Amino acid sequence: MGFLSDRNRLYWVLQLGGWGTFLAGTFFLANIFNLEYPEAIIINRTIAITLTGLLVSHLLRETLKRAGLMQKKLEQSIPWLLLSLALSSFIHGFLVLACFEAFDLYLSQEAIEKLNMGQLLLAVSLEMSTIMLLWLTNYCVYHYYTDSRQRQLDQLKLEGAIKQMELKTLKAHLNPHFIFNSLNSIRALVDLDPARARRAITELSNLLRGSLYTEQAQLVPLQKEIDMIRDYLALESIRFEDRMQVDWQIAADTLSLSVPPMMLQTLVENAIKHGIGTRPQGGRITISSKKLTEKNLLVLEIVNPGALSGAILQTGFGVSSTRSRLQLLYGAAARFEIVSEPEQTVKVTVSIPL
Repeated sequence: MGFLSDRNRLYWVLQLGGWGTFLAGTFFLANIFNLEYPEAIIINRTIAITLTGLLVSHLLRETLKRAGLMQKKLEQSIPWLLLSLALSSFIHGFLVLACFEAFDLYLSQEAIEKLNMGQLLLAVSLEMSTIMLLWLTNYCVYHYYTDSRQRQLDQLKLEGAIKQMELKTLKAHLNPHFIFNSLNSIRALVDLDPARARRAITELSNLLRGSLYTEQAQLVPLQKEIDMIRDYLALESIRFEDRMQVDWQIAADTLSLSVPPMMLQTLVENAIKHGIGTRPQGGRITISSKKLTEKNLLVLEIVNPGALSGAILQTGFGVSSTRSRLQLLYGAAARFEIVSEPEQTVKVTVSIPL
């Protein structure tokens, strides 16, 4: 199984095996029907058709790969596949006819005398089209089948990763320590500032409801994510008071764009935990978003005071979950960067395709 797990190696096994089967099958049928032609001509014709077919089918495969036809929907690919079939059949017919001419492999001289070269080429190309159609059909069926299975596996991996992320997120935001601190902060406000205490309870309720919302959604509008972060920061401001300042630089044209739920919030929580929380004087967190139309990207940035450490990169939940989710949702089209900036700050950048 390990030998065949490499798709390129598997292709050559199937390619050589398929054309080898064609060669052996043609010899077998020729012997069964006892064709009244010289054996040497039958053998050489079959070898010529097989070798040229091997070459043309491989070139056809490379063309399909470079054109990306196998990544498109089947209904979009069919016209181009038919064109590819016609061209490859013509090339195959041309090469076969060239071999017939060079090595005198015609079965009937009378037929050759009645047809000109153009008619011969058309006849041989039509004959080769049956072989190329069979090859192309097998190739497309295999490719679409394996891609369909891969998409199903990726979807299962995505769903599993999202469920795991949801559980970890709920632990991160609903753990007794977090709730205890929030309730203690609210209790301290009950007598001193009842109106603020009521608002804090509402903010905590919104945050818990938003956490549970992730069970039904893979993507949410950025506006909803920002609302949750505001509630979260409002609760944290009870604890940090003037030690935490937040600078919002959210572009209006990005609020309706989709983002993975609670991804940005985990990064903000990281900024507070590893940045504001570690500095007696606190600091400022900058949260920004912008749309790069020319690159078809949504760019999210978080800048916080602090220093980048290996522990954050290797074990930080916000960092690891963000990387995993971006990889599963967008593949190589998304980017995640976390770098140290001048003046003891750390910047996190997430680029998501629109």
